[in-house]
Amino acid sequence: MNRSMTRFASLLTILLLAGCINLGPDYHPPEVVTQPDWLEANDPLLGGDPDVDPRWWQTAFHDPVLDRLVETALAQNLTLRSAGLRVLQSQQQLAIAIGNQFPQQQQATGSATRQKENTVTFNNYSLGLNLAWEVDFWGRFRRQVESATAALDTSVASYDAALVSLVSQVAQTYILIQTFEVRIEAARYNIKLQEESFRVASSKFAAGEVSELDVSQAETLLNNTRATLPGLQISLQQLKNSLATLLGMPPQDMSELLGPIADIPSAPPQVALGMPQDLLRRRPDIRVAERQLAAQSAQIGVAITDLVPNFSIGGSIGTTALSSRDLFEDASETWSLFGIFEWNILNYGRLQSNVRLQDAFFQQLLVDYRNAVLQAQGDIENSIVAYLKSHQQLAAYRNAADASKRAVDIAIIRYQEGEEDFNTLINTLAANVQQDDLLAATRGSVATNLVQVYRALGGGWEIRGQQDPVDLLPAATKDEMRERTWLWRDALE
Repeated sequence: MNRSMTRFASLLTILLLAGCINLGPDYHPPEVVTQPDWLEANDPLLGGDPDVDPRWWQTAFHDPVLDRLVETALAQNLTLRSAGLRVLQSQQQLAIAIGNQFPQQQQATGSATRQKENTVTFNNYSLGLNLAWEVDFWGRFRRQVESATAALDTSVASYDAALVSLVSQVAQTYILIQTFEVRIEAARYNIKLQEESFRVASSKFAAGEVSELDVSQAETLLNNTRATLPGLQISLQQLKNSLATLLGMPPQDMSELLGPIADIPSAPPQVALGMPQDLLRRRPDIRVAERQLAAQSAQIGVAITDLVPNFSIGGSIGTTALSSRDLFEDASETWSLFGIFEWNILNYGRLQSNVRLQDAFFQQLLVDYRNAVLQAQGDIENSIVAYLKSHQQLAAYRNAADASKRAVDIAIIRYQEGEEDFNTLINTLAANVQQDDLLAATRGSVATNLVQVYRALGGGWEIRGQQDPVDLLPAATKDEMRERTWLWRDALE
């Protein structure tokens, strides 16, 4: 029996080494056009080098509350956790594709029977091993491994895209929360100014110095400004609820996490963008498109293998005897070998159409990849110009707000002294409300536009390092999976 097993193993090894043809196109990353530099590269706020800092939210804003929120989101966000599980699924799909390269049927058999016929009772014992294997002569299974490998890369890039999006959303939401807090404080400050003007107008009316029109106008402006507070507070609470969801929490009081009301984070004096050529490496969505293209290229080869014969070999080896002690004697040895081929000669039209279908999918994904590169460049240019122009707006609004405050002080004094009519004071106070709100909103826009620049550049995913897919999942999730399916015990280590 040992000699037979050796011959059988030798034959399997020879046939394994014989399979060395890979039908279908070999994949090469396509060339795409990128611009040599950013359109606004000469602006002093922009820098081409060094590359984008992976932890840009720390170096850009230096806000410990924001840092803590990002770390909490990375640990608890459910969308990111779902993306990590998709990576784990792709890893198992690759393992299955690799396993298909080996004998597809491996079956150990054994039986023991005791039977009586007429007056004779006899036993029968048998042990055996059956194997069946489709030889990967044309590279069918190797192409499937190639496709599954690219699909795993796609899922990792998709995880990176989810990570970049999450960090950007947390940063933008936090900045907007701070912006609305400042806008509310500005509204309350203007309400105090208007309450004082209403008091002065009422006193002057009581003294017979002005008409009731002044009082009515002051009251109208005051209540209109008060009415803006609930709208701002609604938006503020909705932003806090959105932040809670990003942190993987139900809506709740965020006071402890956010701490005391702080100012709007300021943008750094210069932003490092890297170069446009870095997009192909850094933007996760571009890597997703490119890896999908690679996976589909391999599927063309898989489809082509259906046009040629498939070869399979197999056999069985075993032993059977009437007594268990005779099982491994030479006389009880049994074995068999077989070789077959299958060829779908009557389905050529359908199989050829499938090859053309897979190639058409590839061509579509190629166009999608080139479009993703173009869209990425457009996204970055849009975010850059929004950031730069909001800086210019901020400078103008800051000057306007300073001038408006001086106008308010002058108008209040001149009205109290009877040197100016109330219309001038009312118009000045109304303009100040708008200027203070515009200033706060624009300060927030500068910061959120900067976040959008980093998001468009694809910065942030590098913080995950070279983690194994199982390391993308929190310990609680892995424990839950182990409890449900014991086969995860070693795989999730």
